[in-house]
Amino acid sequence: MNLTGNEIARMVDLSAVKAEDSEQTIENLVSYARKYHCHLVTTLPSQTPLAWQLLRDEPEIGVGGNIGFPSGGQTTGIKVAETRELIEMGCTELDMVINIGKLVSGCYDEVLQDIQGVVDAAEGTLLKVILECHYLSEDQIRKACDLSIGAGADFVKTGTGWAPSGATLENVRLIKSHVGDAIAIKASGGIRTLDTLLEMYRLGARRFGIGLGWAVKILDQAMAAPEGFEL
Repeated sequence: MNLTGNEIARMVDLSAVKAEDSEQTIENLVSYARKYHCHLVTTLPSQTPLAWQLLRDEPEIGVGGNIGFPSGGQTTGIKVAETRELIEMGCTELDMVINIGKLVSGCYDEVLQDIQGVVDAAEGTLLKVILECHYLSEDQIRKACDLSIGAGADFVKTGTGWAPSGATLENVRLIKSHVGDAIAIKASGGIRTLDTLLEMYRLGARRFGIGLGWAVKILDQAMAAPEGFEL
């Protein structure tokens, strides 16, 4: 199988989700998304209207909304309200942070209900559940995957980008070995090189969340190889 630069770009979600990201950062984010024809741009909720406005004439690039960011510790009611507001703002996909504290406490029914509440509020809008793997044991990662599948989410995602680590080869391998094809995998948090992205693809990830600075370097390298990459 051969993967081209354009195909790689269509699996990339360009993100600007740091507290200090300015409106100029969002404008740059959208500009690069247009340049590479990425799949999605994702911002913090207060910046979502700006991202949507800048992409209103580009229907093939989606706008992502972040729910319960970055801790996942909000109540389900708050997450449901965020979900509905983000959809009203024009988000085409949603990423919610799992309730990490409840998960590590073993409160699995509460975690399931939390995800299910967002799934129901999303009403069919694609939903990814952010596990924030850095804070979880292998067994907790497996359990979080099971809960996400049980609630009807579309993807599990390795991290927010705020934790010290997120998308590691080990995490992607662990998740894929556990879920098989029951749910899709998005690798996010700490992807710094094209080689890492390609290896995560080989391991089973099919979407990649990458901060703007690293994404530009990765996609420039990908586009510079017109013959693509053998997998």
